Amino acid sequence: MADPPEATVEPSEALAAPPPGARLPPEFSAVYATHSQPIYYLALRLLGDPAQAQDAVHDVFLKAFRNFAGFRGDSEIRTWLYRITLNHCSNLRQSWSARNIHTAPDDSLFDQLGGDSPNPLRVLETKELGERIQRALDAIPPEYRLLLLLVADQELSYEQVGELTRQTADAVRGKLHRARKAFSVAFAKTA
Repeated sequence: MADPPEATVEPSEALAAPPPGARLPPEFSAVYATHSQPIYYLALRLLGDPAQAQDAVHDVFLKAFRNFAGFRGDSEIRTWLYRITLNHCSNLRQSWSARNIHTAPDDSLFDQLGGDSPNPLRVLETKELGERIQRALDAIPPEYRLLLLLVADQELSYEQVGELTRQTADAVRGKLHRARKAFSVAFAKTA
């Protein structure tokens, strides 16, 4: 008997709820509902591939679920999840397969940025801008990319970023200044 065809699932739909049949404690379900989308976007920016980012989110929440009872509350839950995400994505980038197997980028994320805009020129401009931003992020050192993503995309404070990256807030502030300059130079080169 043939297997039923698999349904195509958009990344935002795949992250909207835990897997079917999963029984999560109500407090963890709330954590998942609140933080799955920001974790996905952080993983996407760090990994550059929507499929890898989606897999990373599931791995991150599996790790968080396994260790949820041991969460002491020394930091915010969001900071704890971001630390797991940063470590997991770093491990993925360092793995053999990440260094040697290259997949074609999925443009569906950039296609969604246009929203309901009826103007095709606006959709194209948004897609091109997103691609330029990603190329500029890829061109700067990983530490700078991480700082920019945490402060700009995730809107974390310097203290929270310092906690995640194991630096002082002043060090984050200084490196972020250099990261913004490096991004500006790299972005100008993508024109």
